[in-house]
Amino acid sequence: MKRLIIGLAGALLASAAHAATLAVSPGPDAQERLQTALLDAKPGDVVELAAGRYELIDGLSLDVDGVTVRGAGPDATVLSFKGQKGSGEGLLVTSDKVVLRDFAVEDTRGDGIKAKDSDQISFRNLRVEWTGGPKETNGAYGVYPVSSSNVLIDKVTVRGASDAGIYVGQSRNIVVRNSTAEFNVAGIEIENSMNADVHDNLATRNAGGVLIFDLPGLPVMGGHSVRVFRNRIVQNDTPNFAPKGNIVAEVPTGTGVMVMANRDVHVFDNEIDGNGSAAVLLVSYTRPYDDASYNPLPRDVVVRDNRIGRNGWSPGFPGGDLLLKAIGGEALPPVIWDGVTNFTPKGFSEPQVVRIRALDGPVLSLGLPAPGALMQANPSVAPSLDHGSIEEPQSVALPTDQAALGS
Repeated sequence: MKRLIIGLAGALLASAAHAATLAVSPGPDAQERLQTALLDAKPGDVVELAAGRYELIDGLSLDVDGVTVRGAGPDATVLSFKGQKGSGEGLLVTSDKVVLRDFAVEDTRGDGIKAKDSDQISFRNLRVEWTGGPKETNGAYGVYPVSSSNVLIDKVTVRGASDAGIYVGQSRNIVVRNSTAEFNVAGIEIENSMNADVHDNLATRNAGGVLIFDLPGLPVMGGHSVRVFRNRIVQNDTPNFAPKGNIVAEVPTGTGVMVMANRDVHVFDNEIDGNGSAAVLLVSYTRPYDDASYNPLPRDVVVRDNRIGRNGWSPGFPGGDLLLKAIGGEALPPVIWDGVTNFTPKGFSEPQVVRIRALDGPVLSLGLPAPGALMQANPSVAPSLDHGSIEEPQSVALPTDQAALGS
């Protein structure tokens, strides 16, 4: 046993000793030199990007575990894809224990930075931007981990994504913190994912600030256990510029927080102000779907202890103006729930009871008998809505080394 321990220690020391720094600088052939460094890197290596502007014509990829890609700062090291010939992402990561930090990605034709099937993927002090401002032709996602686990997004700024600036999909164990999303369709979106903490972020000047969705027809469904707290979700007023047909094209301009068909979602201790459509929307999924296991209703949702300012004075969803007139106010209540409960979704044998605990009232319930049945709305306003205690999800615990990044 002693020999085995000594042997393992020696192997680890040898690995550390062989870790290398692969330095890359901007200039001629930067595309080839940078991609070669990403291909040649070994576990433990650092691909060091010098300050400057890298003019790139094709996407980059990394498929080696344990690599750090590090620049000189998001305003100093800029990977520009303005001349990109293909339509793919700027950087694709398909390996584990990868740290991406201290650089910027600009003007990709597709997504900015995508990670797929990665464990312990960390995005730290990055900027992803479409420099021409909000346009339908911009890439869909800025920072885009999907089908991944132990995701850390820390001190990231994204501007101009035509779907979601910071998007985490079909993933598990997620922390999004200290980041800024502005001038995107959706600022921050957690979709079909489990166990996420979204905190201490700024979501502003998007069409919608923070979205928590669960959609049908995807390899991973049943999103749950999301905490949204200590964020500033303010002045989301950019007209929705998503390509028609995308689900986020239906997000009303001026939405603060939107929870759709997800469960165990807790929204608390946020500043939510200046969102013309609504501070908080709790809605069901309304499009046709085939999956008999999919539950389209939001349930076990808590909205409490938020600092809610002026919202809902210009609702951008169908029937919003009529609803505003019907309740006789200058603005809609802070929390709007579609009111669908005791409804039997396709494939279910019995009605699904929805529990909502919305203490930041007043609360407007549309009283819909089924998802999307707006013509049968029976709206009512209550000071609050409390269907009983709903246990808060546990805080997300990332692996120790990963959680400490940037601390």
